[in-house]
Amino acid sequence: MIRLTCLIIFATTLKCFSVADDISWTGWLGPKRDGFVSHFNTPSKWPKKLKKEWETNVGDGYGTAVVSKKRIYVHSRINNDEVIWCLDLNTGKPIWQNRYEVPFKMGGGGEPHGKGPKSNPTLANNKIFTLSITGILSAWNSDTGTLIWKKDHRLKFGERPHPYWGATTSPLVVNNRVYLHFGSDEKGFLSSMDVDTGKEIWRNGKDGAAYSSPLFAKINGIEQIIEWNHEDLQGVEIVTGKTLWKFHLPHRGTNQNMPTPSFNDGHVIVGGEKRGIRKIHPYLKNNKWHVTEKWHQKRAALNMSTAVINNNHLYGLSHYGLGELFCIDITNGEIVWRGSGRSGDNATFLSTPNYIFSLLSNGNLNIIKAEGSKSKIQAKYQVAETPTWTAPVLLRNRILVKDKSSLIMWQFTDSKEN
Repeated sequence: MIRLTCLIIFATTLKCFSVADDISWTGWLGPKRDGFVSHFNTPSKWPKKLKKEWETNVGDGYGTAVVSKKRIYVHSRINNDEVIWCLDLNTGKPIWQNRYEVPFKMGGGGEPHGKGPKSNPTLANNKIFTLSITGILSAWNSDTGTLIWKKDHRLKFGERPHPYWGATTSPLVVNNRVYLHFGSDEKGFLSSMDVDTGKEIWRNGKDGAAYSSPLFAKINGIEQIIEWNHEDLQGVEIVTGKTLWKFHLPHRGTNQNMPTPSFNDGHVIVGGEKRGIRKIHPYLKNNKWHVTEKWHQKRAALNMSTAVINNNHLYGLSHYGLGELFCIDITNGEIVWRGSGRSGDNATFLSTPNYIFSLLSNGNLNIIKAEGSKSKIQAKYQVAETPTWTAPVLLRNRILVKDKSSLIMWQFTDSKEN
């Protein structure tokens, strides 16, 4: 009865908004995992403040919401349960939810970050794919919330069957396969599975899992999964699971492999805690793969924050300087712009043709004019009263923010466009 009532509300809401919304933001940092947003309508003048449209309590967790067909999907925690939500985009009202018990004890030192989930859900093939904080991959029907299948490999990985802070990598879907690295700090594997059944197609390697998420790329005409696991940055042939190339960049002690690498014009840009930022060039020559390091910038380093590329410049937050915004020219690795230090513990980034949206962990949203060495902060907004460690979602003239326990929809202009 509850589900039926919610569906009626949803149908009525659709009639109130005549704008056809074709926006689809289906996973971690968008469809290409690069944070680039093409559909945002930049205001002619940035408003002094944003208008709050709605706020809905959905529970804790660091997973970004995903959006498609006027629906929002989010994966969260309420007490001892992980919860899958489907909400109406324009009202924030629930359409359905499903919950299941996930006991979890956070590793020492990580208690302030909560018990997850910390992986980002992925929406594809009429399914929502989630990874629990304990490392269980599940596929749900996106229309009804019904569980379709799940993969649980925890018995293979010992007493702590996930990385120390919990499983955080986000499932990647390409065509009819889903890709995920299962495992603990010590051992694991990258797996390719059928999206409809969960049946494993291939398995790659034995290295432990990291906190970084994989992405899809094509290099020298070869389609591959680029992933940064516990030991290496590597490219894996998408059809066969064969390792094509590796660059050794291990997780050791507090030097953790967390950010998602960036891919640009055949090159991979990767940054890790206390290890600077590198530009790596994998290439195929005479039927053999080679890897060269094009540059290594040591005066900026990424901790948990994933950087984004805008017009041949990399924007991110270095953990040096107690949180310093930076811009690097990716052609030569030089830092061409810095923001003030002590910005925050973390930041998440999105990129539009002319701007960078930087959401700091203290709830401040910075709008940065993306002009390389002439970059500057154009506008600032307070969009949450509690910590914001989750990447926002940009719509046409709105921004969806997840704070500690709520989803909040903010509007830049008075237009009703999504």
